[in-house]
Amino acid sequence: MTTAPTDSESTETADAVGIRSSALFGLFDPPPATKYNFLSLGAGVQSSTLALMAAHGEIGPMPDAAIFADTQAEPESVYRWLDWLEKQLPFPVHRVSKGNLTEVALTIRQRKDGTGQWAKSLIPAYTLEPDGTAGHMGRACTYDYKLLPLLSAQRKLAGIKRAQKECTVTSWIGISYDEIQRMKNSREPWVQHRFPLIERKMRRQQCLEWMEVKGYPKPPRSACVYCPYHGNREWRRLRDEEPQEFARAIKFEKDLQAAKSQTDNMRGVPYLHPSRVPLEQVDLRDPDENQMQLWNTMQNECEGMCGV
Repeated sequence: MTTAPTDSESTETADAVGIRSSALFGLFDPPPATKYNFLSLGAGVQSSTLALMAAHGEIGPMPDAAIFADTQAEPESVYRWLDWLEKQLPFPVHRVSKGNLTEVALTIRQRKDGTGQWAKSLIPAYTLEPDGTAGHMGRACTYDYKLLPLLSAQRKLAGIKRAQKECTVTSWIGISYDEIQRMKNSREPWVQHRFPLIERKMRRQQCLEWMEVKGYPKPPRSACVYCPYHGNREWRRLRDEEPQEFARAIKFEKDLQAAKSQTDNMRGVPYLHPSRVPLEQVDLRDPDENQMQLWNTMQNECEGMCGV
């Protein structure tokens, strides 16, 4: 198995993402205990490993529940995996959803004053303006369809009172050590974030190795089928291993372009690939995975709820 990084490697990794060595004290320790513990379950590699490690008693205390925020746009492989995973866990899994992200992203709305039509910018698609200028759509999918439903479920399950300041909830997030830059503090005073995989300095590959040693199948990648943050490798995997889902992504791109062409709040044509070429025409043989670096380099990067 892959060995955990040494202390010197830990410092280098933390420094590389802007965490000073002097601030490392306590980074790999769990936060103070709270009354409730909920696991944010994305049903991908990291959060699935975390859930099963908790089930085995390797990480404690036992979560009160896992919460899966469903955008209703995941590939079928994720939903099949989630059905299987629920049966392996001694704690309940709550599936919550704000609605169908696909339908909302494609909905054309009429302005109240009758001056035109508009559509929400939920998906971080790449755009190409009429003059050839490259742009980028705003992103609200993670916050609106992942984080808010998760917080709402935690509030309900923990009986959080209005304007509560006391921290009574710990939210477990399955970010691994190689994604340490994605760690974020909670914005709500009643909940604190915990990163058990980072506490153990476990990288994604080590999660896969743990699953293999325990005799579990390999978890799928968790992300919306049409997520523009897919790298070429993931687009190829989707095309070759889940062709029906790849076809869904192609259809969504065309539907999104058609919807946006009818609105007056956006001139650019949206695309799912940074090449700004229709997805079915993109040359996915390029091994360059720079697209995946968006998780790390964009200011509006993932809140830690997607892709785990």
